[in-house]
Amino acid sequence: MTSPDDPEVIAVRADERLKPDRLEPWLRAHLPHADGPFTLQQFGGGHANLTYLLHFGNDEYVLRRPPLGPIAPSAHDMQREHRVLRRLGEAFPLAPTSYALCTDPAVLGVDFHVMERRHGSVIRSELPPHLVGKPEVNRRIGEMLVDVLADLHRVDPADVGLGDLGRPDGFARRQVDGWGRRWLAAKHEAVADVDEMLSWLDASIPTPQITTLLHNDYKLDNLMVDVADPATPVAVLDWDMTTRGDPLMDVGYLLNFWNEATDDPRWHHVSKMPTNHEGFPSRAEVVERYARRTGLDLDAIAWYHVFGVFKLVVIVQQIYIRYVRGQTQDERFAGYDERVRDLAHKGVQLMSS
Repeated sequence: MTSPDDPEVIAVRADERLKPDRLEPWLRAHLPHADGPFTLQQFGGGHANLTYLLHFGNDEYVLRRPPLGPIAPSAHDMQREHRVLRRLGEAFPLAPTSYALCTDPAVLGVDFHVMERRHGSVIRSELPPHLVGKPEVNRRIGEMLVDVLADLHRVDPADVGLGDLGRPDGFARRQVDGWGRRWLAAKHEAVADVDEMLSWLDASIPTPQITTLLHNDYKLDNLMVDVADPATPVAVLDWDMTTRGDPLMDVGYLLNFWNEATDDPRWHHVSKMPTNHEGFPSRAEVVERYARRTGLDLDAIAWYHVFGVFKLVVIVQQIYIRYVRGQTQDERFAGYDERVRDLAHKGVQLMSS
């Protein structure tokens, strides 16, 4: 049941409960202002990492932990997310501050971190009713989404202690190889379109122009916006895959979610962002705006777009296989095998467009 004061917040799902008798003492010892009565709720959105709202009296925090069950190596990295969010806000104010990291398995059995809570709303797969028919607002939301990403890519990682994050040399090659291995580890049936897409990507990896910080999961539902003005950003969320590398990887992934009204209807189903509504910029306008704001050459953006599709194919399959194996009982994931097939078909279509 959601909270009437905050529709993002629900009672903790039965199979995703934490252990308050172990958690509460650790929190009180490691957080500032953790003196009042303790309560725990869950944020109902998201499809992988589990996110909880903590209250100590009037003080609020957000706890992030990996999903249930086995996870891919280096995925859902709470230590990385804590490191990034501990200082990134100094140069990029939309990054919430992380206050504490726990790596003691005796507390929850997994790494987790606790961070600042920001207040706002999240636009997910459907446009909120009050924004339907407001093309001027939607245009501003779309442009803001592009500008925020460009601003992140202009941050000097060394300025926030992240100059050694990741391994940018050969980044695109390792991404293709790594996500290919993740596909093999998570798949439960052969999908010919996935094999074709992977072959195409492998044969034409572009040379990066620069190295920047990458969010690595940047899209509209990882952006919190102001309730009164949804074209004003409040926070960028979900930093557990952040690294350094080719910034066009972030652009291609965003384009994969950027629906247009004339797209194949199956695209809307599998990679949902309500940018098909009147007013939102087209994908071509997104590319043009990002290029203008950063000065980068986007002539090879089609490769990055297809890679964004392939990456999402693997992410959806990883979620689905957890459902198949009984590692989560969340019924939202029951039909994700169809999403995998539709996404793979989309990738092959983009290769020939």
